[in-house]
Amino acid sequence: MKKLISALLAAAMAASLAACGGAPASAGTDASSAAGPAKASYTVGICQLVQHDALDAATQGFKDALTEKLGDAVRFEEGNASGDSANCSTIINGFLSTGVDLILANATAPLQAAAAATADVPVLGTSVTDYATALELDDWTGTVGTNVSGTSDLAPLDEQAAMLNELFPDAGTVGLLYCSAEPNSVYQCTQIEVYLKEYGYAVEWFAFTDTNDVASVAQAACDACDVIYIPTDNTAASNTEAIANVVLPAGVPVIAGEEGICRGCGVATLSIDYYDLGYATGEMACEILAGGADVSAMPVSTAANVTKKYNAANCQALNITPPEGYEAIAEE
Repeated sequence: MKKLISALLAAAMAASLAACGGAPASAGTDASSAAGPAKASYTVGICQLVQHDALDAATQGFKDALTEKLGDAVRFEEGNASGDSANCSTIINGFLSTGVDLILANATAPLQAAAAATADVPVLGTSVTDYATALELDDWTGTVGTNVSGTSDLAPLDEQAAMLNELFPDAGTVGLLYCSAEPNSVYQCTQIEVYLKEYGYAVEWFAFTDTNDVASVAQAACDACDVIYIPTDNTAASNTEAIANVVLPAGVPVIAGEEGICRGCGVATLSIDYYDLGYATGEMACEILAGGADVSAMPVSTAANVTKKYNAANCQALNITPPEGYEAIAEE
């Protein structure tokens, strides 16, 4: 189950995440952004935005990494916000009141809540697409520079656009289907629109506000578009069945930003491994807790490897034959 983080992280980040406890703390450690001296035991708070495959895998990878490194010396307090951003603040404040040593913020809304709630307790994000967008940072250099760091789930958007063009070169209009309440979804749509237009596609945006209008907005996208793109959007990930019930009868293929969405309603995705992403974040947590590393000096890391994958059942339903080099998504 254990996977080498060197296969996941970019080379520069891999060098900074040595074996837990085996590397000294970064120079210039600030008391407000580091865990301090090693303790006999640690409590880690985990706030996850919503339950779905990708976030669940990231949480599990994080816990496995810390448990393998620290054993019984670490315990977890977990809270699931059930898709409600307001719940994230309540969960985070609960963690702070019990004196947790570190917070894992799994998705953008928990990261925003944790960053707003504390400047002292180390916060690691995971399943967050763009930290500059999430935290409204200017002059992004790859390091937040406060008590916040973590891992990003962004698969290269130019490669996602290229994959869409490889599969559907004759399509005219691509619809971008996303939740307007998720800043990182807006970021991804803004970026991929540029790449899609370079291939000559017309691009239209279709935003739902919450789970209540997912189906109606998906229908509007199907009525207007030849192909739909869905970014790594948590609301979409939690409502893939509703989307599938619209797009498949309409005969409109979906390119998804992550594997869980693709498994539910898509035909293809440029996939990262969320378990590995969470595991990498757990490695970072171990460096902070047991190694005394300075979280403010830790760059945000991204998955180094992406894989072209396809949903065999949905491709068959829509008479799509993936090119060579695509891997079938395993059935659950």
